[in-house]
Amino acid sequence: MAYLLDANVFIQAKNLHYGLDFCPAFWEWLEVENRNGNVFSIEKVGDEIEAGEDELAEWATLHGVEFFLPADAALLTTLGRVSNWVTQQHYDPAAVNTFLQVADYYLVAHALAHGHTVVTHEVPSPISAQGEDSERMHRPGRSLHHSFRDASHRARSFPTRTAHGKRTDASERSHFMTQTSEKAFETVIESCLLSHGYVSVPPEGFDRERAVFPETALTFIRETQPREWAKLEALHGAATGEQVLADLCKWMDTNGSLATLRHGFKCYGRTLRVAFSKAAHELNPELEERYAANRVGITRQLRFSPRSEHSLDVALSLNGIPIATAELKNPLTGQTVENALWQYRHDRDPREPIFEFRRRTLVHFAVDTEAVFMTTRLAGTATHFLPFNKGCDGGAGNPPDPNGRTYRTGYLWEEVLQRDSLLDMLARFLHLQVEEKRTDDGRKVKKETIIFPRYHQLQAVRTLVDAARREGVGNNYLIEHSAGSGKSNTIGWVAHRLASLHDAGNHRVFDSVIVITDRVVLDKQLQDTIYQFEHKRGVVQKIDERSRQLAEALENAVPVIITTLQKFPFVSRQLLKMAEERGEDGTGALPTRRCAVIIDEAHSSQGGESATDLKEVLGGEALREAAKRKAAEEGQEHLEKLFRSMAKRGRQANISFFAFTATPKHKTLAVFGRHGTPFHRYTMRQAIEEGFILDVLKNYTSYATYFRLLKACEDDPNVERKKAAKALARFLKLHPHNIAQKTEVMVEHFNAVTRHKIGGRAKAMVVTGSRLEAVRYKQSFDHYIRQRAYPIKTLVAFSGAVQDDKLPDVTYTEAGMNDGIREKELPERFGTAEYQVLLVAEKYQTGFDQPLLHTMYVDKRLAGLQAVQTLSRLNRTHPLKEDTFILDFVNDPEEIREAFKVYYEGAEMGEQVDPARMYQIKGELDASGIYLAEEVQRFCGIYFKPRQRQSPSDHEAMNAALDPAVERFQHLQQEDEDEAELWRGKTQAFRNLYGFLSQVIPYQDSDLERLYVFLRHLAAKLPRRATGPGYDFDDEVRLEYYRLQKISEGSISLKDGIAKPLDGPTEVGSGMVREEAVPLSRLIDIVNERFGTDFNQADQLFFDQIVEAAIADEALKQAAAVNPGDKFELVFKNLLETLFVERMDQNEDIFARFMNDKSFQRVVTGWLSSEAYKRLRAVKVLSET
Repeated sequence: MAYLLDANVFIQAKNLHYGLDFCPAFWEWLEVENRNGNVFSIEKVGDEIEAGEDELAEWATLHGVEFFLPADAALLTTLGRVSNWVTQQHYDPAAVNTFLQVADYYLVAHALAHGHTVVTHEVPSPISAQGEDSERMHRPGRSLHHSFRDASHRARSFPTRTAHGKRTDASERSHFMTQTSEKAFETVIESCLLSHGYVSVPPEGFDRERAVFPETALTFIRETQPREWAKLEALHGAATGEQVLADLCKWMDTNGSLATLRHGFKCYGRTLRVAFSKAAHELNPELEERYAANRVGITRQLRFSPRSEHSLDVALSLNGIPIATAELKNPLTGQTVENALWQYRHDRDPREPIFEFRRRTLVHFAVDTEAVFMTTRLAGTATHFLPFNKGCDGGAGNPPDPNGRTYRTGYLWEEVLQRDSLLDMLARFLHLQVEEKRTDDGRKVKKETIIFPRYHQLQAVRTLVDAARREGVGNNYLIEHSAGSGKSNTIGWVAHRLASLHDAGNHRVFDSVIVITDRVVLDKQLQDTIYQFEHKRGVVQKIDERSRQLAEALENAVPVIITTLQKFPFVSRQLLKMAEERGEDGTGALPTRRCAVIIDEAHSSQGGESATDLKEVLGGEALREAAKRKAAEEGQEHLEKLFRSMAKRGRQANISFFAFTATPKHKTLAVFGRHGTPFHRYTMRQAIEEGFILDVLKNYTSYATYFRLLKACEDDPNVERKKAAKALARFLKLHPHNIAQKTEVMVEHFNAVTRHKIGGRAKAMVVTGSRLEAVRYKQSFDHYIRQRAYPIKTLVAFSGAVQDDKLPDVTYTEAGMNDGIREKELPERFGTAEYQVLLVAEKYQTGFDQPLLHTMYVDKRLAGLQAVQTLSRLNRTHPLKEDTFILDFVNDPEEIREAFKVYYEGAEMGEQVDPARMYQIKGELDASGIYLAEEVQRFCGIYFKPRQRQSPSDHEAMNAALDPAVERFQHLQQEDEDEAELWRGKTQAFRNLYGFLSQVIPYQDSDLERLYVFLRHLAAKLPRRATGPGYDFDDEVRLEYYRLQKISEGSISLKDGIAKPLDGPTEVGSGMVREEAVPLSRLIDIVNERFGTDFNQADQLFFDQIVEAAIADEALKQAAAVNPGDKFELVFKNLLETLFVERMDQNEDIFARFMNDKSFQRVVTGWLSSEAYKRLRAVKVLSET
């Protein structure tokens, strides 16, 4: 008699007691006992161990058939005895199925055939009995179970110790092994799925060559489509099944399993279905019955290959078609999800029939108890897996189960792979994405990818759709999804599902879905994706012509319409024209339909008149009727159009907005959020940690510019301080030495470092501060590169034509400087291997996706959202892209950190706008006397005149109503220009506040609407402010000293600190006071002192405004008159904080630093106090003389 070892004996010995590396004596002893004929195992156990791909697997492979005995005739005979006996007992079917699939079955049979004893760490009963049958189980199988019991005693000859040094016996060890084995993990998943609609599909029924379960597939077709089957059977007789199976497999090989599952296949002219999707409603019982007939199966330890005995831990199938696989690992046995990833990459041949791309299985999961990864295409070692995790505390990973009931990854089988969920994903989520890409040699190639939703996409789409079904139309939903979240696909899935959404009463929720976007790529992607779901054209219409095309699509209630926001103001006019062409009396309004509006990049699309025009168009006849009733209530029936203008600003009962953005503003959160929070969020932090975007702040280098200017002219002319300061800053920025020094730094860095990144294909962007700077840098780059003969080519991007300030007759255009490359061609040409550096001025800083972009050189002031959007151009991933690099000549790293921190873990809404402030501004405007109430009434009476009463003279009359206010403003401008500019700023502030607040608060005050419309048109007629003198210091100033110095490098961490909330607008427009003239030499000193070290131009202007506001304060004037400078500073300090808070919008960075940095606060307070005191004392002296 010999001992037969189960797989868990080897695994536990290796993991817990006798590691191969530190206890080789144990394994040598096993080899000796094997040679002596005392210890063996079987081939099936060897296969299980070798699947682990670790050092134990290598040991098992090395010892081969000498240790792991192959099957023989005696074993095959005994297998039948064991199988018959087990299946005749009243045991749990799932447990029986498990026992017959794993090596235990063969191990027991081998022991019975040859009289050996099994050594295992399983519990004494390999099959669990139920209730009263458990007693019956033990009697017939006494000899079998006696061997297990006997083994548990004999296993004590392998002594073990726990972590605390306590000796453990075999019963304790066997219990531990059962609780922690991968089989137990498999069983948990299987039990859950079987109890929720799955069926167990035996592995023996799998056709390895065809990679299907033939009998399951044929049974489904025969039972659900008897009529078609009968007609085919009349043709083929007994060969019907084989013919159907052959045609099914050929169809899947050609068209893919996904398309076949959705749309069926042809067999001798008959369309046969291999799956049925759930209908959008419950009105057709036959559809419900067909859907219920789907057999979603789970198979454990599926031996899939015609060429080997390798097995998959879990395979999922639909009506006999394998659709998903999973490799499971349990960290408690020493293997994690990383081992499952390795197994897929190295031990799962993508050429196997079951793994061939598109043809059979569609998704593969690597799973342990902590994390899940998935891929839709196996490609050997090049297989790319994506995280499929829920996210934890704003970052990557999975949270523990809140009820302490299951694994962290329990959501995969309890939620995602649940029967209805899996069928839903197959029907309305998975799709084939075909991209056309250009290779390095210029050839166009097609890349096919099966898109499987990531967890956050699946959750977002389903929660949005469930909320829309439950809440009905008329609600707003804000989706804050970071770059790298897959927004385009999420929008496509939401659009498709909303277009067919039915409520609990089986009524359609929306008549049309309108997608607002400026992205061309989204247009095509939506059309292609939805066509795969629907398999018919006309469901999606892209509006790529004039507004008439949009009017026709809306009138015809096309299910999904893709358009831009800018076309809506012209729809009413087109509807009237279309009605006129049909010989009908039109109103210019649509029938009121229920609409879902999906907004792409909502942070830039929610404001302005175009957005309210969209609401008016979609509001249709109902909005007009509501306005008509309100006008009648107010006794102003002739001003129905005015009340319509008011009504269109607020929420519409027939429109739901689904607003997507990565970077919401305060207004976005207020208009679309719920109590200022998003409906769903996927953070920048999670996207970075999961590897979907790169952390662009990881390698950040800052340079500082130190310089000294000298006055070169003999005289010392008086100049206006602020304008001259701007001119001096411009002089430095465009100075040939400054451009040349920075060019050298950038080109040398690119040539030495960047050029070799991303497999030698890396590119860089240079962000410049103006169009003329972009021109100068382009010339400087090309000159320097030619001198060094570097293999680098540049492109430049700017709008319009740029006049050369040195050569009056010379202008530059983008195409002219790029050797004729047109603006539309530039992104594609930059993506080729020919070009490496793109220099930009206010272009390509948002929405530009180029994965090869590795480095950014910044020579422009960036702050807030603009900093995030500009620097994020680098965050796109590429298979060879390991890092990014930023070299910044201008910005403070701390300011950049603060800008990114706002969005790192999700934006928070801060202080909200006080609605009373708007009425306060209105009161100040009314009291100014620039316009009269009767003029506002007269203008609005004409502007809101019903269409039937409009005449050609209305334009003249409206201008006549505006002109008196224009004339009064001109008089004020001549008398006190600063006061006039302050008034202009207040008009803009009122318009901004009303435009925003009217979307949030349902105002019923028609006076506000009248004034808003009046001021909007008045603003266009007001004369501009005189620009004052301009300066060109090229001859008056020279650069005496210049030094460019690296001041910091490393990572800007976003993990520490607190993010600033997004506050609403708190300050109205204020006049920019023009300074008195100062000597040029004095201004140069200030610039050298300030701009050459810590402060920049925006900071200078901000401080100047603070001083101007301070010296206008009466209490401060009195304090300056009677106090010395140190005492004055105490009074000034109390006022200064108020002045900063009132102007925080104008320079948030300085405001934050002033409030948080005490040393900075002291320096600034001292300097501003000194300036204000000096100015006020000078005024006092003048008044006394």
